[in-house]
This record gives sequence, C-alpha cells and structure tokens, in this order.
Amino acid sequence: METSELFVVVAERLRLAEVPFAVIGAVAMSTHGFPRQTFDFDFLATDPRALDGSLWAGLEPPPEVRRGDADDPLVGVVRFEAPEVDVVVGRYRWQAEAVARAREMSVGGHSMPVVTLPDLILLKLHAGGYRDAVDVQMMLAGAGSEVLDRVEDMLPRLDDEARRLWEQIRG
Repeated sequence: METSELFVVVAERLRLAEVPFAVIGAVAMSTHGFPRQTFDFDFLATDPRALDGSLWAGLEPPPEVRRGDADDPLVGVVRFEAPEVDVVVGRYRWQAEAVARAREMSVGGHSMPVVTLPDLILLKLHAGGYRDAVDVQMMLAGAGSEVLDRVEDMLPRLDDEARRLWEQIRG
C-alpha cells in the first residue's frame, strides 16, 4: 500500500473508532505553508484506544504497536513501516487540547484535522531534536506575532528541556 493510500485508511480507522487525532510533523508543516521533504506521515492522538491492535486488524503488513512505560513521554506509537505512517499517542493534556483545536484542512486531497501552527511549534519543541529546532526556526521566520504570542502563552505547560530549546531558538 502506498503512503497516500495508507494515511487515508489510518485516518478512517481512527474516525470509525471515535479516536480524536490530528496530522502533525512535516505534513502539517507543509499544509501550513512550510514545505519540507519527507516520506513519512504522522498523526497525534491521546486516546490509548489508538494502541488497540484490533483497530488495525486486517492491514498488511500489520503495524508495530509499542507502548511506553510510566517514564516514557508517550503512551505509545503505532508504526506502519512500509510506507511509514505513525500514530503517536501522547500523554499530556496540552497535547489533547492541541488535537481538539485542530482544523480540517486539505491533505493530499483529503479533509483531515491538522494541528494549528502554534501547536505544531509546541510539539516540535517537546520532541526536542535538531531537525525539530530547525523546523521551529523556519516556522517562526514566517509566522506572525499572534503565533509567537500563543506559543509563549502555552510554553509553561511544556517541560524544562522544551523551554530551554525555545530560549536557545529565540536567542
């Protein structure tokens, strides 16, 4: 199955199970006007039902379902390897709120909930990798003051590492 088909199937399975979700990552960046070449597709959910193997029954190849432990920043991940589509299951209230704020946008010709730009920046700060920091810099360069203000308002809800990364990026 091609990525373009699989992400639609995954979204439909989440909708049918009434698991709230939103598009995140590079696809969300591109949807907001910040193109970045990628071959993966990422969803965010905070409902642990997304990790139920029966939700993915019949899909070939079957996904790998990984559950995080109590110290993990994620409840778990559902990973489809070929093509790469991930359902990241977050554990924090601010992530659930980001999913709830997502807006329907066109993604590959399909209407999908996509996190807002401020929420996408917060998710990238939370992830905290080098590529994430570069992505935040790119988004901030093209974002208005309302985006910056929203990120600043939400920043106290993130961990110390994410706030330090924000300070480094903002200089």
